[in-house]
Amino acid sequence: MADYGLTLAALVALLVGLALGKAWERYKLRDGRWIDRRKLRDSPHYVQGLNYLLARQMDLAIEEIGKAAGLNQQAVEIQVLLGNLFREKGQVSRAIQTHQQLLQRPRLTKHEQGSVLLCLGLDYSRAGFVDRAVEAFSELLRLDPDNQYALLNLEKLHEDQHQWSEAYAIRQRLSALAPADQQPRHQTILAFLEDALGQQAFKRGDLAEAMRRYGASIDLDANVVPAHLHLGDVHEAEGRLAEAAAAWERAIGVAPERAYLAFDRLSAVYARLGDSGRFATVCRRLIAESPQDWRAHLALAKYESAEGRHRESFALLLQALSANPHAITVHQAIWHTLSALAFDPATVDRYVEEARQAVFYQDPHVCLRCHYRSTELLWQCPHCHEWNAFVEERLTPARESNTRGNAPGP
Repeated sequence: MADYGLTLAALVALLVGLALGKAWERYKLRDGRWIDRRKLRDSPHYVQGLNYLLARQMDLAIEEIGKAAGLNQQAVEIQVLLGNLFREKGQVSRAIQTHQQLLQRPRLTKHEQGSVLLCLGLDYSRAGFVDRAVEAFSELLRLDPDNQYALLNLEKLHEDQHQWSEAYAIRQRLSALAPADQQPRHQTILAFLEDALGQQAFKRGDLAEAMRRYGASIDLDANVVPAHLHLGDVHEAEGRLAEAAAAWERAIGVAPERAYLAFDRLSAVYARLGDSGRFATVCRRLIAESPQDWRAHLALAKYESAEGRHRESFALLLQALSANPHAITVHQAIWHTLSALAFDPATVDRYVEEARQAVFYQDPHVCLRCHYRSTELLWQCPHCHEWNAFVEERLTPARESNTRGNAPGP
């Protein structure tokens, strides 16, 4: 009987605990009054504001969320959201003012204070107040040392300022907090940061430190292309031409689609080594592996032209034109070759016909994460700060599109 009484008492205590937990989740004591969180979120203005936000109608979202915030000035989460909307709208000064006022409120919970500090740091960052942004994120880290949002944003600020050592230290902290399945991504970012530190050392003439950094980058992630390229640059600067060529060849092996970054380097160093034909071998291998590699066609065409084989060069250039008709460098090389062929009418007509059948289109590099566009390859996106996220956006040439029965892309 006693055991039954104890079991019943434990069950009642459990139910009471659950009820109190639900009440604590729903209600919040503020200035001696209990606030029903659910009613705040159920406000028609709050819900409508979220709907407008999802529809990307920022002005209407701000208007409705502002009305919801006006119904209860003590609703911290709604005030935080309103400030964030101001920032996204570009009204950064209003966002800063809103979040600063929230931060001055007494009796904020640790979670609320952290949220406001994070948003205030984002406000300062958007406004270009770097020192204040760093101060806000650092204050949040003093409050919550493992706050990954603060660490990420602080790292971005250091990267923007090219403070690579500080960014590296923060990425190490983030790596230590991450689970095992996320470690490869952190290793890759650390590898890019090591490469950036190597670049700094190289520019100030510290070749030994630069080489150490590039080696560390490759050890962290052997697929980081710039580390191989820059390691070859150090070897070349120190007169070790064979080692430089080997480093640049490894870069091509790691990422054949980025081989063009090593073309000029390899062409020059092979010539200095007395083995210029080796460059043609590299280009032909790349073309065999990827027939649409227009840059390999172009590089081989320039080599053939330099050797006096202008008709072979012209044939390669037409293949490059078919693969990428908008590339100005291809057309420049074609006209140079046509000049060497004394503008043979049949050859000129062939070029004109090839160009007429091709479609001209923009060919920017685009970030896979945020779709930021750049006319050149960037290793880090200046918009979302993602590393190694750029690809070259390509469209199919007109003849291939027509073969499939589709109209060419815009």
